[in-house]
Amino acid sequence: MLKACLNGGRSRAEHPAVPLTPAELVADAAHCAALGVAAVHVHPRDATGAESLAPATVAAAVAALRAACPGLPVGVSTGAWVEPDPAARVEAVRAWRVLPDFASVNAHEAGAEQVAAALVERGVAVEAGVWTLDALRAYRGWRVPVLRVLVECMAPASADALADVARILAALPPESPPVLLHAEGPAVWSVLAEAVGRGLDTRIGLEDTLLLPDGAPAAGNAALVAAAVARGAH
Repeated sequence: MLKACLNGGRSRAEHPAVPLTPAELVADAAHCAALGVAAVHVHPRDATGAESLAPATVAAAVAALRAACPGLPVGVSTGAWVEPDPAARVEAVRAWRVLPDFASVNAHEAGAEQVAAALVERGVAVEAGVWTLDALRAYRGWRVPVLRVLVECMAPASADALADVARILAALPPESPPVLLHAEGPAVWSVLAEAVGRGLDTRIGLEDTLLLPDGAPAAGNAALVAAAVARGAH
């Protein structure tokens, strides 16, 4: 499965094509779906362009994507950088009026299991974000079912990122849910190739990189997805 991660915390100063509004997310999601992505992951933005878990902000993004791309699963982030207080993250999830299909929860963050439990209570599937072996140990203590494990490699050097991949995958329990493997930054394309080679789910988009495999700037999300598909991601 190839997922498109459309915007993350990127600003327009980083790339002029970063989609911020619901209409912009819809346009990118439709182009990426036509290229073969099976899901989209977005960070809803408020009127100022800031990431937000507020019910109205999440509803506007998710409802627009559902209306324009029926059947395309939509996920959002619950990262602590959006709302640092774990209790406030839980309350935000409980107040959502329009529910995404899934949401990512970073296992290393304070209150992660409680946020995951709130999502499950609302009927939202959970992606457990695992960045390190310590985070994996924290995740393995959860009593919450998850849709998939996001093995997320943050090391800038490809060799370091691939070493992290090997260590984390080797430590996953045999009964682990499906794994989505990806990186952020310079190691993106090396880790995507590793995911393809291992037959794992992966993702691509402006959240993770602004560059094509040859180092040239990407025009936008569709160009990144097309490059990933050309490299066997699907």
